[in-house]
Amino acid sequence: MAASPNRFIPAAVRAKADTWLFQKRGVDPGETLLTQRRVFIVPSGAGLGFAALILILLIGSINYSLGLGFALTFTMGTCAMVDIYMTYKNLAHLHLRPGRAQPVFAGEVAQFELHLVNRTRLDRYALWVDFMEAGEARHVLDVGAGASSAVLLSAPSTERGWLAAPRIRLTTRFPLGLLRAWSYWQPDLNALVYPFPEENAPPLPITGVESADGHGHAGHDDFAGIRSYQPGDSLRHLAWRQIARLDPADGGQLVTKHFEGGAVDELVLDFNAMPAIMNLELRLSRMTRWVLDAEQRALPYAFRIGATDFEASLGEAHQAACLRALALHGLKEAP
Repeated sequence: MAASPNRFIPAAVRAKADTWLFQKRGVDPGETLLTQRRVFIVPSGAGLGFAALILILLIGSINYSLGLGFALTFTMGTCAMVDIYMTYKNLAHLHLRPGRAQPVFAGEVAQFELHLVNRTRLDRYALWVDFMEAGEARHVLDVGAGASSAVLLSAPSTERGWLAAPRIRLTTRFPLGLLRAWSYWQPDLNALVYPFPEENAPPLPITGVESADGHGHAGHDDFAGIRSYQPGDSLRHLAWRQIARLDPADGGQLVTKHFEGGAVDELVLDFNAMPAIMNLELRLSRMTRWVLDAEQRALPYAFRIGATDFEASLGEAHQAACLRALALHGLKEAP
């Protein structure tokens, strides 16, 4: 296998060259404008062939004094010059703005939303956008004059914490394909990666406190959670909010609210109460599974990890706060 020429260039030299020549700096905070210094342009393979054809026509026209040859040569040269200007203008002075990045679980694909804003009177066509590490760009879009377009780029997540969006490359060959213009952008955008929920985790650590009149009597006094629907259950007790979340394609089924009259169940997800010999990531993974299971069964749960102590509650906000605490345990709060 032939060695890459870059292997013979020291990393420090390459980094300085990237910073100076290709403007590969740190994160671009907020909205970014692709100025003249940030747009690079070179002939494509078709462009090199076109230039060679112009040169051959010019030499032939000079040798044989062909007036029609000169006219054709200068016309083709003019087209090439116009193409240089149009290709450059198709990318330059474009505004780039980071969008949203939804949290994901470790191992899932994170989606980064990015906006291309065109505040000029010139329509932009065939803009290819993707992460640099993706190689050939997979997303192409047009941006009309005074309009904006959004694109979702995907990157795999491997571990919990903050996942920064990789550097982005924008490319265009519009209109004739004789030249290739490109630019780089490092958006200030991060996705929060939760720990992966443990598979086959133990049941929820529910503890029951007996009341004066006994324990385990089914009744209608205290809401105790959600269970699978059984024939004979009252339709008034169906848990419609949980049913709406279930996808029949994933084996979803009807669920019923469960009430107990003689006992009060308590669910506390306490990280410090787990065996200390367990691996840290496994404990976080198990806590994540328990949070999801408690939400699925509509069981109010308290949550404790480190200095974080949430009272018993339920709902999307409570779940998001717990999962965030698990994702960033021992890591920096801000990306």
